[in-house]
Amino acid sequence: MSMNERQTDILIVGGGLGGVAGALAALRLGRSVILTEETDWLGGQMTVQAVPPDEHPWIETLGCTASYRRLRNGIRDYYRRNYPLLSSVREDPTFNPGSAGVSRICHEPRVSLAVMEEMLAPYRASKKLEVLLRHRPVRAETDGDRVKAVTLLDETTGQETTISASYVLDATELGDLLELAGVEHVIGAESQAEHGEKHALPEANPLDQQSITWCFVIDYLPDEDHTIEKPADYDFWRNYQADFWPNKHLSWYHSNPITLETEHRMLFHGPSDEPKGRDFWHFRRIFYRKHYPDGLYPSDIVLVNWWQNDYWLGPLLGVSEEEKQKNLRSARQLSLSLVYWMQTEAERHDGGYGYRGLRLRPDIAGTEDGLAKGIYIRESRRIKAEFTVTENHVGVEARGDLQGAEIFPDTVGIGSYRIDLHPSTANRNSVDVSTWPFQVPLGALLPQRVENLLPACKNLGVTHITNGCYRLHPVEWNIGEAAGALAAYCLEKGLAPRQVRNNPAHLADFQRLLQDGLGFELAWPDDVRFVQKYY
Repeated sequence: MSMNERQTDILIVGGGLGGVAGALAALRLGRSVILTEETDWLGGQMTVQAVPPDEHPWIETLGCTASYRRLRNGIRDYYRRNYPLLSSVREDPTFNPGSAGVSRICHEPRVSLAVMEEMLAPYRASKKLEVLLRHRPVRAETDGDRVKAVTLLDETTGQETTISASYVLDATELGDLLELAGVEHVIGAESQAEHGEKHALPEANPLDQQSITWCFVIDYLPDEDHTIEKPADYDFWRNYQADFWPNKHLSWYHSNPITLETEHRMLFHGPSDEPKGRDFWHFRRIFYRKHYPDGLYPSDIVLVNWWQNDYWLGPLLGVSEEEKQKNLRSARQLSLSLVYWMQTEAERHDGGYGYRGLRLRPDIAGTEDGLAKGIYIRESRRIKAEFTVTENHVGVEARGDLQGAEIFPDTVGIGSYRIDLHPSTANRNSVDVSTWPFQVPLGALLPQRVENLLPACKNLGVTHITNGCYRLHPVEWNIGEAAGALAAYCLEKGLAPRQVRNNPAHLADFQRLLQDGLGFELAWPDDVRFVQKYY
């Protein structure tokens, strides 16, 4: 293999939401950036993993950075420019492309990919930004408390490229650079004794990690037969039932994530053309055909990210590469088995069994089989940080009589979501509890030792529990954008990140830059900050 050497101000490894946001911030502040991505799409959980954005209820008016709002507005504008929307839909400033229940802006993954590419395009033209797709990090070179360079493997050519940078952002989905560079980190579940969290385990378990999900895209043509070949592991998944689960994995029964009571929800509650419905079809629908003239599109399009394809039989972190690949393969088999089960054996809402007209949509997912390009990852390696956000800072029940989340003087953003932990690889059911709208503290972005590596995804200083509310789309974007801005600010001022946080004047100056220069929101207004019951 030939070896190339490159240099840049800021290297961002991982092209997901945090990576893209970090690049945009650093570029706006005048820095050169190399952004790398393991797959051939940018956008991470919104595109590669195909998951529509999970957001808080105030997202249309507040609670995100200006660039994330530009992304959301760009998604709707893309449909207005390119799709034959009905005039009533086109004129609705907050129309939902999928008219789905889980998100106010459910959409096809290629659309947000196109918008992110538009946002990055001016910097590509100026050569301030270089994007290296299908590049996977394989080594990191360190010198004491600094990361000097990262070596990446081009999956297409087999060549390696070593990139040195003043700052390195780890925006990978699993926090890969933390391990490669020897950055102190944790995986899995901490114990109650470590942080005093009400919903933590009595004893730590690094292999207790949230389930992963290989999402896929389908539509439905009831008069046709699109049954796939029976998956190799179908018989196993058809009969599998976890001890903590109320029924077989492939069934219309699941646990309510909050109460853990058994619920029954079918594919269809009624006609699929209904704008909303208490069924799986409307849950994460990403394309609603009734937004268009009658007869133009034969079907809605749905993204399947349900309990039925949550995979919890083994983790991706803390195991051998062989075991990791085994779990990834099994997760794919689970999703394909779900497709086959729905097509052939699933109970129908109108009597009988099987919806043979369900059709996988490889063209929407950007793959050959209709499964997403990458698996949906909910939990990453997490840095041992200068400051760790725990349940006691944000949880409603954990904070008792204290109203609102902890106020962080070093805030670099805000977010809001329930602590939402899916069933885990330790055969543990969901943990889903209320939180107050919260802030993102700068201390959670600073490793305890390493000076020039910053987390830019789900790998910041949170716990297994608080990862459940800091892992969603707008928060990940905010984390990455703050990390990119911090790296650029430190280069401009000749400061270390720790100096910014620990010097009141520097901190205030950086926070002004975030607010006035980049359009960050650093605190919730009081009429929102004390709201807890909104889901």
